[in-house]
Amino acid sequence: MNRRILSLALPNIITNITVPLLGMVDMAIVGRLSASHIGAIAIGTQIFNLIYWNFGFLRMGTSGFTAQAYGANNFDEAVRIFVRAITIALTVALALILLQWPISRLTLLIFKGGPEVLQLAMAYFFVRIWAAPATLGLYAVKGWFIGMQNSRLPMWIAIFLNCVNIASSLVFVLLLHWGIRGVALGTVIAQYSGFAVGLGFLYREMKRIKPRTTLSFRLLPLLKESLPWHSLKPFFKVNGDIFLRTVCLATVFTFITAASSRISPQVLAIDALLMQFFTLFSYIMDGFAYAGESLVGRYIGARDSHSLRLTVKLLMRWGLALTILFTAAYAIGGEWILRLFSDQPDVINGTMQYLFWTLIIPICGFAAFLFDGIYVGATASRTMLICMIIASLSFFGVYYLGKLLLPIHHTDPFIWNNILWTAFMVYLALRGILQALYLKKSIYSRI
Repeated sequence: MNRRILSLALPNIITNITVPLLGMVDMAIVGRLSASHIGAIAIGTQIFNLIYWNFGFLRMGTSGFTAQAYGANNFDEAVRIFVRAITIALTVALALILLQWPISRLTLLIFKGGPEVLQLAMAYFFVRIWAAPATLGLYAVKGWFIGMQNSRLPMWIAIFLNCVNIASSLVFVLLLHWGIRGVALGTVIAQYSGFAVGLGFLYREMKRIKPRTTLSFRLLPLLKESLPWHSLKPFFKVNGDIFLRTVCLATVFTFITAASSRISPQVLAIDALLMQFFTLFSYIMDGFAYAGESLVGRYIGARDSHSLRLTVKLLMRWGLALTILFTAAYAIGGEWILRLFSDQPDVINGTMQYLFWTLIIPICGFAAFLFDGIYVGATASRTMLICMIIASLSFFGVYYLGKLLLPIHHTDPFIWNNILWTAFMVYLALRGILQALYLKKSIYSRI
């Protein structure tokens, strides 16, 4: 079983590590321009996290349903699941493009960072928004392949996409001097390039399973078979729960950036750099979470209780091992990693005061990531939503209680920011603890 977990997790880790690597390259490029550019990238990235995280169900719901169809050897249903997901993805993307102006106005009400920072962030936003169809389409493609127990093809798609993105950003920023717009344009070009390659892989895979399915691959009959309401209802039910869960997730992360910007522009830049440590850990842990999605869904579909329990047990062991590894790495090389992100002395010196939080992130966060994958594979969406709501309310409760306990006129940025990070750690830890408590009722009882 360990070999099976690793065969799925390692390609996912390679896939996922390219995502924070790309963000780090973008941060490194603009980090040599000014602190305002660092803050603008933090806000611009958070805007799209807020948008796209809310539609993460296009990947998570697709992988869970597809894995269960795979486990039950129902390849007809696996094809229909993808058609549902890609139809919703492209519809949502079109709406985002049409609503880009009101979305931009709304984000300006959320974030604070000074006129220069906000102007740069909006320049980034109005270019990158045009990548929405490709970005959301890739969610559906990736989720489908993960559900079909194939994590290698998403890996090659991600590697190609990120190589295009890095090369484009370097050319547009360093050679053509297009600044933050160049970084955004590089992302747009890369997303469409990756989507085109993904559709090519998907067409080849569906032709491979076509002899095992009775579905017609003509567009209109396929849409007619895939989109009746009785089939869409459970899809929307699960994905509705995941959507609301992701709204909570995005709200917490958006609040962190917004709260940082209200403390001071320097704290905004500091927290943007600290979040790179969290991002690196989270995407590597998600490699094992995605393996959990594939295997848990497969064994529930196959009604294999023994393999399901063994998968969960071994995933937790891998999570503990990675936690120890990352904590040690951040303790030894935290300052060196930090200097990869920026060469601004004031930002680096300010961040060093908070570097101890990077040692706590793996301990508090590993269980939350792994249980997310387990619950997605089981399509146990309602429990995920309940746990996320409780954890999110706890985040805001700890944050505002901490501020309430301060003297009325206390304005020390160090104290304020530590309260913010304390609340974030409570949020991460509580997600994992609550999902562990619900494990028997929500996961094992499905077989």
